[in-house]
Amino acid sequence: MIENLWSAYEAAAATGGALCARGGDPKSWTAEEWNAGGISIDTRSLKPGDIFVALRDARDGHEFLKNAFDAGAAAALVSRAPEDAPEGAPLLVVGDTLDGLRDLAKAARTRNFGKRIGVTGSAGKTSTKEILRAVLGSDGEVHAADKSFNNHWGVPLTLARLPMRADYGVFEIGMNHLGEITPLTKLVRPHAAIVTTVAAAHLEFFKSVEEIAEAKAEIFSGLAPGGVAVLPFDNEFFPLLKKRAEEAGAASFVSFGEKDGADFQLLDYKPEGAGATLKAKIKGEVQSFFAGVPGRHQALNILAALAAADAVGCPLGPAIHALARIAPAEGRGARSRIALEGGEATLIDESYNANPASMAAAIGLLGASEPPSGGRRIAVLGEMLELGPDGPALHRGLAEALVAAKVDRVYAAGQLMRHLWDVLPDAMRGLYADDAVGLVGPVLDAVAPGDIIMVKGSNASKVSAVARALKQSGGKEENKESRA
Repeated sequence: MIENLWSAYEAAAATGGALCARGGDPKSWTAEEWNAGGISIDTRSLKPGDIFVALRDARDGHEFLKNAFDAGAAAALVSRAPEDAPEGAPLLVVGDTLDGLRDLAKAARTRNFGKRIGVTGSAGKTSTKEILRAVLGSDGEVHAADKSFNNHWGVPLTLARLPMRADYGVFEIGMNHLGEITPLTKLVRPHAAIVTTVAAAHLEFFKSVEEIAEAKAEIFSGLAPGGVAVLPFDNEFFPLLKKRAEEAGAASFVSFGEKDGADFQLLDYKPEGAGATLKAKIKGEVQSFFAGVPGRHQALNILAALAAADAVGCPLGPAIHALARIAPAEGRGARSRIALEGGEATLIDESYNANPASMAAAIGLLGASEPPSGGRRIAVLGEMLELGPDGPALHRGLAEALVAAKVDRVYAAGQLMRHLWDVLPDAMRGLYADDAVGLVGPVLDAVAPGDIIMVKGSNASKVSAVARALKQSGGKEENKESRA
């Protein structure tokens, strides 16, 4: 039985659309009754009982109506009924399907009485979203996207899927141009808004990192009355972010970081197994606890999540306890053991996207990982894209972090990575290739028992192919140490 997320008449009332069925004379179309348990924009992942939204993007979703109904769609949100649409298929006709999706999102927000948290930042958005899913889950039902649905259609899609009775909703909000966050945060109307960090990312579309800070600060413009701004205390743009939050009407502020003065302050970080033990001062009280994700950058994401959870009324005790059960997501630090003749190597898969801030964090994570005797630290790096004229210098700048992390070998791919390759110490050079595919074979041949291999790069660099090949060669997900 399909759990009811949207009935036909609720969806029609929310969008102002017309309920009908395709077939024959449009004047004779009749209203259809149906219940939908979800919403999908992709027939490949559509579940039976979903509303299929025929968006116009790289392809026109109207071309896939037959596929949607073959997959079991309850109805389709359309702006027209193509002649090849299935006869009698239930349709909800609106002027524009993206506007219709936004209308569903607004209606979902207004009928839900839970708390909403918005997350943006130059790095750590998805990780922080997943940490929030875990800590808020200690107190109630949490709704968040399974993927990084953080753009002009991803945010309304996630909000339109918000169950009426969910206690919490978490929404990742991204951008690569000024002005993109504003309409999304005003759609979500978060009760707490997090900026994880501000750093060089998408510089191709911005004049400076300060302009990126201004873009990230747009998230505060959508705060609900009484809303809280959660700010990165250590970041050089903390004063700007706080000022913009004040101007947007934030009722209060809470900060996280390592420097004295942060409300949620990281005092100590120690890697432990597949996670880490954190010592933090939280609202004046010093606490130590285990978290199932490694990396100092993740420790700061954890504090940001705890600060936001506290701001929306989630009890901190159970929230902190829940941190022991979390694990890195695929492509964001997840570890796998690679079976080799004579032993095992370890893969740290950080291959989901990259910018200078997240690349430095991933290199730091590799540096904090101690290989067994005879093992090496190996970095497999793809290009960081959308950095504009600063791209070559930002790639060269990674050399210092690699040396500091005591990386033994670097395998690099892509034209921009050539700038890093040219300044690497000779002893650190593994191989340079024009594209990531050219690294797959050499990396597989080079990996030896005891090695720790970290893979990182922008999605378009396709360096994830190396991570996939390593996993397929004998990878097993690394089990976290069991914790109460």
